[in-house]
Amino acid sequence: MTAASTGNELGVFLRARRAVLDPQEVGMPDDGRLRRVPGLRREELALLAHVSVDYIVRLEQGRTRRVSRPVLNALADALQLAVDERDYLFAVADVAPTARARQGARPSVAPHLRQLLDTMHDVPAMVLHRGMDVLAWNRGAAALLTDFGGLPPSQRNLIRLTFLDDDFRALYADWPRTASECVAVLRMEAGRHPDDPALNALVGELSVRDADFRTWWAAHQVRGPRQLTKTYLHPMVGPLTLDVQQFTVDTHPDQLLVAYTTTPGSPSDEGLRFLLQWSPAPANQ
Repeated sequence: MTAASTGNELGVFLRARRAVLDPQEVGMPDDGRLRRVPGLRREELALLAHVSVDYIVRLEQGRTRRVSRPVLNALADALQLAVDERDYLFAVADVAPTARARQGARPSVAPHLRQLLDTMHDVPAMVLHRGMDVLAWNRGAAALLTDFGGLPPSQRNLIRLTFLDDDFRALYADWPRTASECVAVLRMEAGRHPDDPALNALVGELSVRDADFRTWWAAHQVRGPRQLTKTYLHPMVGPLTLDVQQFTVDTHPDQLLVAYTTTPGSPSDEGLRFLLQWSPAPANQ
């Protein structure tokens, strides 16, 4: 069952974050009582957030989602949430009614953005939609990662490939770290768009097909886009350490322009130049 289908992502997230906190680290005294489960008790979270225990119970059981901004801030502070986690808390606690999303056409990429990709001859780049769907890419991205044009549109998703494609998985020098980060990004997107059928379908498929995904999904880690450094083990040129730059697209808020760059003069820079020079032309988008 996906988070969106439970209808209580807020309660699940509060319980998950409460469970990972050390009571002594947040200033709770040892009262001598046996703790049946790890983490903060509900009454301790209520005390730290200055709300009633009954209110915490109702939130965690899904009997209310009407949370004011000051109370959400108090809960985030009490749970010591990071920036991405705080954003996620506010997203899943949104009380505005959400119209159910309909399965529509694949999002389009503006012509000027496709033109920009094509002019980035020395930089692998792509345009991603929510949940890491690959909407457009240039020759460098196909050479570095995979020939997206040779895949059905429904399979052009970086998270799906990371878990279900053996060749794609082998590209990562540290697959567990990359894969767990993918899950955290997907958890954030699913919280922001709980009625997105494509996101729900992806979560459902990966939950059924991969045990690691199920474990990381249950941990409720969340994160948003940020600059990353990743090392790839490319079958043609060997190790490549690349900076992954992510830029929002002003005209399409759900799209990201992602570019892969190297340190000038480094072995990775030389390897990337060789790769871009000698890779075969990819299939058409």
